[in-house]
Amino acid sequence: MKFTNERSFADPEKAARRLMQHAHAFQPIQDGRIYIEVINGPFLYVDRGTPAQYSAGLAFAIERGWIKMHESGTFVRFEQAGSDLFA
Repeated sequence: MKFTNERSFADPEKAARRLMQHAHAFQPIQDGRIYIEVINGPFLYVDRGTPAQYSAGLAFAIERGWIKMHESGTFVRFEQAGSDLFA
């Protein structure tokens, strides 16, 4: 008997891949910038991920070199490894 649903983004890699899909769906602007709200909005409100899952997925993607966060925290850019995920 199961009383709870599976947490869909409990695995940080799965959350990171979903964040990368949201980022890839957005057309980058001005020097390849992808605003952070374009990634976190759909993840939190459409996919129903938690803030902890979001931050774990974002940290995983940065650690793997898929994206690079700007020091201001307002946008990210794809790194070569992140671009290769969708090639």
